Amino acid sequence: MKLSVVTTLYRSKPFLEVFLKEMTAAIKVLKIEAYELIFVNDGSPDDSLAYLLAQKEQYPQLKLIDLSRNFGHHYAIQAGLAHSKGEYVFLIDNDLETSPYVIVDYYKEMGKDSTLDVVYGYQETRKGNFIEKNAGSLFWHAINKLSDTKIPHNLLTERLMTRQYVDALLQLQDANLFMGGMWHWIGFNQKGLPVKKGVREGASTYSIKRRAELMLQAITSFTGKPLEWLFYFGITISFFSFLFILYLGIEKLIYQDEVQLGWTSIVAINVLILGVISTFLGIIGIYIYKIFRQVQGRPNSIVKKIYE
Repeated sequence: MKLSVVTTLYRSKPFLEVFLKEMTAAIKVLKIEAYELIFVNDGSPDDSLAYLLAQKEQYPQLKLIDLSRNFGHHYAIQAGLAHSKGEYVFLIDNDLETSPYVIVDYYKEMGKDSTLDVVYGYQETRKGNFIEKNAGSLFWHAINKLSDTKIPHNLLTERLMTRQYVDALLQLQDANLFMGGMWHWIGFNQKGLPVKKGVREGASTYSIKRRAELMLQAITSFTGKPLEWLFYFGITISFFSFLFILYLGIEKLIYQDEVQLGWTSIVAINVLILGVISTFLGIIGIYIYKIFRQVQGRPNSIVKKIYE
């Protein structure tokens, strides 16, 4: 098998007819005959799966992975990659924001440099309204500031990968997936190409809530720095509280009865206790975070049925 194309299904029915035509046409340009088209049904509530089942006669390369429920975009991607067999694996969203023909540029770029393991796409300029553009930029700046793994800004799903790279990616046992970080954490020789995204027909399935959840997932999966900050915050509060108590003690010694400690001293002591508790919680949190990353043993997705 020369090529595996992996994509996921969630409210995808409006795009599938055009996607199939353009994807197969792009593969013909590359003159690749041995390929498979893997669609992972991530609990899509529409009839995307039924539509593709009806297309199997026209497109015998179709391979449909039906998950038992909606696990999420990144988990469905992982399931698709795990069932791919191609020497090269092309990952793409089928909403047509990115043209399937980008595989032609990716494949040619790999042909120019045999050492490349991945060719991926990124946006030079983010599309969308003011909030979408700036929120996206803020996200990539934040994750790169917080994480030890440096991730290219405005990264796209679309990427062409070698089998060796995909196999290495699947070795990661992360239960909390953030593919953008995992793609670059494993290393290998990767090259980005600028891609201009189109405008999606209809509303995106990535709501503001889901985008916020993705950002939280990205931060908690790839950095423990917020916990470290909590620890240092506790240390700082404790230090200044101690100085404040010392100041009150010295003032009391100098001015004696003129200084009434009472309420002020109680506040200082309470703040000191808060600082100590925050420090200890930060330390405990760091260890719990490390344990949490190791002990989760549930599968990231469950396959209900495979249609080949």
